[in-house]
Amino acid sequence: MFGALAVLALVVLVAGGLSRSCTFAPTGPTVDSSRLPVVDVPAELTRLAVDSTFPLRVPAVPDGWRANAVDRTSLPEGGRVVSAGFLTPEGRYLRLQQGDASEEAMLRAEAGGAAAQAQGPVDVDGQQWVAYAGQRGEPIWITDVDGVRVLVTGSGSEADFRVLAAAAVRGEVIAPRR
Repeated sequence: MFGALAVLALVVLVAGGLSRSCTFAPTGPTVDSSRLPVVDVPAELTRLAVDSTFPLRVPAVPDGWRANAVDRTSLPEGGRVVSAGFLTPEGRYLRLQQGDASEEAMLRAEAGGAAAQAQGPVDVDGQQWVAYAGQRGEPIWITDVDGVRVLVTGSGSEADFRVLAAAAVRGEVIAPRR
């Protein structure tokens, strides 16, 4: 029985090594950002603005941040949300959402249906955000900018949140083309 397990373990290790899909990392998982997709956020937001019901802002994130996703969804409670995901140079993920949904609907959708706990106000360059604690312990910051609800969440540091929040508020506005 031990011989069969040893042979099976050897086969798994060889197959994983040959496919380079497995690595040994005693300090925990790592992300090779060079293997992740890269998205042109300005181009994608311009494309989505064509039939949007609200203006979209294009955040000017710092050099080294990589955009890896842009999408649009309709929330069950009503309203649409456009999301853009970013990876910081430290490998932290942040998501910017812009939408015409209610604050409660966006929070419920982000928190997986659970109630998010309000943590209090956060001031970023004069713009007031409300901070919440999400389902996975990740912060959720939300504000309204010129009639559009803006939400930032993810695993980034508070400094990362501040950078993305400020970039979103100052971002170039793409008006809907109706």
